[in-house]
Amino acid sequence: MSTSTHTPLATAPQASALAPGREQPPFLSCVLPCYNEAANLRLMLPQLEAFLNAGYPRWEVLMVDDGSRDDTAAVLTEWSAKPGFRALLLSRNFGKEAALTAGLDAASGKAVVLMDADLQHPLRYVSEMTLRWQRGADVVYAAREHREDEGLLKRAGANAFYSLINLGSPVKIPDNAGDFRLMDRAVVDAIKSLPERTRVMKGLYAWVGFRTEALPYSPDERAHGQTSFRPMKLAGLALSGLTAFTTWPLRVLSISGALIAFLAFAYGAFLTVDYLIYGADVSGWTTIVVLLLLFAGVQLLSVGILGEYLARVFDEVKARPVYLVRRRLGDDPSNAPE
Repeated sequence: MSTSTHTPLATAPQASALAPGREQPPFLSCVLPCYNEAANLRLMLPQLEAFLNAGYPRWEVLMVDDGSRDDTAAVLTEWSAKPGFRALLLSRNFGKEAALTAGLDAASGKAVVLMDADLQHPLRYVSEMTLRWQRGADVVYAAREHREDEGLLKRAGANAFYSLINLGSPVKIPDNAGDFRLMDRAVVDAIKSLPERTRVMKGLYAWVGFRTEALPYSPDERAHGQTSFRPMKLAGLALSGLTAFTTWPLRVLSISGALIAFLAFAYGAFLTVDYLIYGADVSGWTTIVVLLLLFAGVQLLSVGILGEYLARVFDEVKARPVYLVRRRLGDDPSNAPE
């Protein structure tokens, strides 16, 4: 934690406009998941430090190294020696969802901001998120105004994912919402209480509920490097989200099975009646082979979908930790919150 002399936010609301229990401004925790972001961190961390010193009397920055292969760990080690900065070095690459979970577990602030370390999440939006939190919002998430900077395939995949995961689900995951958000301490504690190992954070944010507001934003250009998310990795994350937050694929299988069984019974009855009344010969091997191939394909598809759900159950039953910390930096008593 860092305590500093600061200049209040220029547009800070009057005390009468604050929601009960909301300080002005709050003790803010910033969680930064990092994977091969050394070059970006050297630019971002000085900006973040200046921003927090200017607007928040109490703050902390939690930097989570998700098994980076560059010198990200060295940068975090250097910065963790400064007041208000802490670092968690995970034992290997567990994925962004696990890194976010590690940061939330370690955060102590009254409000917690999640943001990427690649400079695409502008700090100016954190001020607006804070104002909305002070006025009563429990969650303020940044929603992209457009996806024109993304490829056609990625846009189509994102639209398909949100359409499928929200199909028939009582919990709606907002479109174009990412991890860039501010959450109240009550929301963070609620997410931390969820025991599942398959962490699809966008779904967990929506599932816990609370008073939520969207903040339209446009991301900045990435300063250095390229995103570590590849099409297959995104597809795997989407599949995890579908199996973790919706059961409609299983219902589709049940309905399809009942429909195919009914059609097969009706076709069998038709052939039987046709033979008994008209003495027509039953069609030969072509019909049988086509039907066998159809049913075999449906069965393999059904087994595959069931297997995905069973795999999630298998992961949960093993009860392995979501992440392992190799080293903690900056956790000395002088950095403990007051």
